[in-house]
Amino acid sequence: MLSKSKFGKSALALAALATVLAGCGGNNNNGGNASPSASASPSASESASASPSSSASESASPSSSASDLKDYKLTLFLPGTPPKDEVKVETEINKLLKEKINATLDINFIDWGQWDNKMNLAIASRDPMDIIFTASWNGHSANVAKGAFLKLNDPSGKYGNLLEKYGQDILSTLPEAFLKGAKIDGFNYGVPANKELAEQGGIIYRTDIADELGLTDRIKAVKSIADLEPILAEVKAKKPDMIPIFMRDGENFNAHYFAKYDYLGDSTIDGVIMKDGEDSTVKARYDQPRYKETLNITRDFFKKGYINKDAATTQLGVNDALKKGNVFMVPSPLKPGKDAELANATGLAGKLGQVAMTARTVATSDTAGSMLGISSTSGDPERAMMFINLLHSDKQLNNLINFGIEGDHYTREGEIITPTANTGNYSIGAAWMLGSQFLNYVWNTEAPDKWEQFKAFNTDAHNSPALGFTFNTEPVKSQVSVENNIRKQYDPGLDTGSIDPSKADEYYKKLKANGLDDVIAEKQKQLNAFLGK
Repeated sequence: MLSKSKFGKSALALAALATVLAGCGGNNNNGGNASPSASASPSASESASASPSSSASESASPSSSASDLKDYKLTLFLPGTPPKDEVKVETEINKLLKEKINATLDINFIDWGQWDNKMNLAIASRDPMDIIFTASWNGHSANVAKGAFLKLNDPSGKYGNLLEKYGQDILSTLPEAFLKGAKIDGFNYGVPANKELAEQGGIIYRTDIADELGLTDRIKAVKSIADLEPILAEVKAKKPDMIPIFMRDGENFNAHYFAKYDYLGDSTIDGVIMKDGEDSTVKARYDQPRYKETLNITRDFFKKGYINKDAATTQLGVNDALKKGNVFMVPSPLKPGKDAELANATGLAGKLGQVAMTARTVATSDTAGSMLGISSTSGDPERAMMFINLLHSDKQLNNLINFGIEGDHYTREGEIITPTANTGNYSIGAAWMLGSQFLNYVWNTEAPDKWEQFKAFNTDAHNSPALGFTFNTEPVKSQVSVENNIRKQYDPGLDTGSIDPSKADEYYKKLKANGLDDVIAEKQKQLNAFLGK
């Protein structure tokens, strides 16, 4: 158990974040490495009502105008299914970017099921890339150790401090804790999205089917995974053509957001404490009681036919699975309005609901849960940073890249947007990846006070005992590389219930034989130093 004195040291190490959680501001505040002006970030309502014409090229660009910059084509790599109207929307995006930073943009969407393999290959091959989605749960630290991303705040680096030179709007609007929490050894290798900070796990379900089967009240009363069993059984019996609950690698009851594992940085690297606990002792997931309990119940669900049979191998992302119309329920990270947001992205407006099943928590990894990094192979890192800066400041560009073309993919009255017959041709569901969500318009099926709800969501969340700490993988990077390959062999099958939980013993022994103890010891050493133990 972490003593009160040690917890106090942790809180002091991230004092700004503690202040935010006590009275959270409109931008999901936290503490950090931004310029002094960042602490005076606008409220959600101020951000959302910013002029559509505001842009980094006006307030935070280099001294030269766009016409003085050499024309450049930026590449942006995002996980997701390529939308039908991608080219049409890119054409409009490029009209704006030519005027603002004399650049054009090529968005490269890669299906979720192929994202890890394709990006790992591209990084290893040193393919030319400019901007890449990255996250603590998606191998960020490991990719940093591979040299995949540039340091964004290194004054002595080849490109200088990119954040200070070309990211002033990021620094003035993104709460400091996001940048501070995302640091690795004092450097930022990605710009976090400005979104919710607290994390909560639960389920998203089809409300129309629940109403039809008389399950609505029972679903809303769910508190534990076990409570789902009779509900899923009834769906299977009465709707045999539906998948009662869709799972895949990374989207299941053992996902970090649901099981509450704090990986102390990169969730592909074993060695965890519990976000919803007080103990700062680092252990293998195998040694956390919650791990095996979850494996057992998930296996039971799989054997009973509640989970899709291809859960361990499916290439479908959750959004694409819901779009098919034959999925009743999915496990999901939650936030205010996640159900409506997902419904609009999947053509199910008004047909999805959400139920929270875990505590709300905040860990350092949550600050780095969605970032845009600049590739070390970029041909123009300065222009890449200018573009990321625009996503945090230019309301017109932000909504264009997220929702498509006004009058085509949506209609708008003030801040409220309504779907059209063509909405489905550009529904990328990526608002949480791209810049500041507080610039986003709100769908007519969402709560008009959505951004105010985000403030309340962060308030009184439970702080992980390691809040403020990020593990540096460098001392054990060879062990981490080997263990990541082992993880890929076992996690998809175990976490989706596709293979027997007894395989976890074999998995654990392989990890131990390939340096798991070294990794855990190094994590504990670094965490103890951070906590002042």
